[in-house]
Amino acid sequence: METTYDIVIIGGGPIGLACGLEAKKAGFNYLIIEKGSLVNSLYNYPANMTFFSTSERIEIGGVPFVSNNPKPTRPEALEYYRRIAVSNHLNIHLKEEVKSISSVNGKYELVTSARKYLTTNIIIATGFYDIPVLMNVPGEELPKVTHYYKEPHFYAMQKVMVVGASNSAVDAALETWRKGATVTMVIKGEGIGKRVKYWVKPDIENRIKEGSIKAYTNSTVMAIRENDVDIKTPDGIVTIPNDYVIAMTGYQPNFDFLRKAGIQLSNDELLQPAYNPETMETNMKNIYLAGVVCGGMNTHVWFIENSREHAEKILRKIKSP
Repeated sequence: METTYDIVIIGGGPIGLACGLEAKKAGFNYLIIEKGSLVNSLYNYPANMTFFSTSERIEIGGVPFVSNNPKPTRPEALEYYRRIAVSNHLNIHLKEEVKSISSVNGKYELVTSARKYLTTNIIIATGFYDIPVLMNVPGEELPKVTHYYKEPHFYAMQKVMVVGASNSAVDAALETWRKGATVTMVIKGEGIGKRVKYWVKPDIENRIKEGSIKAYTNSTVMAIRENDVDIKTPDGIVTIPNDYVIAMTGYQPNFDFLRKAGIQLSNDELLQPAYNPETMETNMKNIYLAGVVCGGMNTHVWFIENSREHAEKILRKIKSP
């Protein structure tokens, strides 16, 4: 027997929760479906991560976020969003993955890893953290290579290569170096990324300048083996002894899922989903996008602080005659 809802929200991150709060406030029968844990992307962030935004900028539902620090930490964010979900009794199914969406008699049928649902409206708030952007080089499949970084102790006294120059790459490089790893960075561009947190950027640049962390700029990984890595530099191929590779090469939305739902993507490299910025409705009637997924491959456009308003826009449209 299929359960019918007014709104099904796919994704239990901060923006999915914000949409749930708005749906509940408006009196709709709604469900949030999350394939991982609550705010799964935040859970998978590095253990010691500090947000760039201040706490009030990542609040949702008008609920104050009180932090002990000028910039909130990952544990504080996990506690904040958990308390919101629990105290508001949000209707959430965790560890349940949406497999397909199809039209059935004017509604949408969602088939998940557990059951089937019917709904009039769908909000896709799936973010972009689940699928890493691969380097597509020999050896990337080796167990020594990871596209996710959690905490530094594991890498103590090891030869670590960090690929990338973003916040995640810089955090991994600094933290593992401070735990005693020999760290080499491979940077595709000319230097550390411009969006790196302003209180961290001088630290990594000084470590590189003094030689504590070796950085190869304008360089790319060519091949990975059990005990070393080949990188292509402006001076030619260089082979570096190596125990582990932390490839912070970025992540991307699940474009296959969007396509199968019937959502049009732009033909350029950005793969921008089609939606009305006033209502967040896609080219598919009553299917909406919220949060980072709206940006396609341009994952640096939307954040919690500037996509919180998506929830209000969507519910305003759903409530309209």
